[in-house]
Amino acid sequence: MTTAPGRPRDRRIDHAVLAATAELLVEVGYADLTMDAVAERAGTTKPAIYRRWRSKAHLVHEAAFPTDAERVQVPTTGSLATDLRAMVRACVDVFAHPVARAAVPGLIAELAADPTLHATLVGRLADGPLGAARDRLSRPGLDPEAVIEAMAGTTLLALLFRGGDGLDDAWIDRTTDLLLKGIAA
Repeated sequence: MTTAPGRPRDRRIDHAVLAATAELLVEVGYADLTMDAVAERAGTTKPAIYRRWRSKAHLVHEAAFPTDAERVQVPTTGSLATDLRAMVRACVDVFAHPVARAAVPGLIAELAADPTLHATLVGRLADGPLGAARDRLSRPGLDPEAVIEAMAGTTLLALLFRGGDGLDDAWIDRTTDLLLKGIAA
């Protein structure tokens, strides 16, 4: 067994930095979030943060969109309509979360400036919730990517126009129906 040189990474620092980032995002927003403030709140140093995340955008993405299974549930029921409704609900839950709502505008702006961010963002989401949704939507005659883009795009735009409270069960039902009609054979 080969071990990496140096000390093993302290996962407590990872958790403290992610928690501090999430808290500060909600408090001050993406534009006013600084690595100094994150380091101070987390009880660590900026170099310790930059050893783990290459930029503020990479850190914010991980804090806003954890890939843990508890936050994003995509059940398999065998019914496309029921599964799709659950996916729309999960999409709302992810994007309406206060940390994600604070992060998304800044992350969208950063995507244009940092080519590595796009690959990291897509990779993390593909290994987590997007991958699960893609698997559920893999059916003959159905383009999973198009459905996912329509679902996420509709959700993001609705959050922009309506705010988090406007995406209730009635909105989820209407959006699910709209998507189902769009993907019907």
